[in-house]
Amino acid sequence: MDKKRILLVEDDNFLRELFLKKLQQFDFEIEGAINGREGVEKVTSFKPDIVVLDMIMPEMNGIDAIKEIRNLDDKVMAEVPILVVSNLGQEEEIARALRFGANDYLIKAHFDTDEIVKRIEEQLSGGF
Repeated sequence: MDKKRILLVEDDNFLRELFLKKLQQFDFEIEGAINGREGVEKVTSFKPDIVVLDMIMPEMNGIDAIKEIRNLDDKVMAEVPILVVSNLGQEEEIARALRFGANDYLIKAHFDTDEIVKRIEEQLSGGF
């Protein structure tokens, strides 16, 4: 079976490295991006099975990245599951991300790395 491909778009170096190390333990193929613009570019080149995306980033925020991914000409990549992992925990921010095409939303302060793996696996197996 081929390894599932995860694109991790996170501008915080510490969190990105923490997530990458944790996810590598589960035999995923992982690519990192440091901002939304790079993340959108890597969706088309890396062709991930899921995108894990921060909301607050330089160059392009998470909402704009979601919009660009959902509007890609590559229809398979335009529908890739997107898991938002953000410090923004207000209900309106969560609803906004989901409205623009995120599939799931985790608040950074409310989970550990095992929870992100669980949510990734849920999305890779077809959602909830």
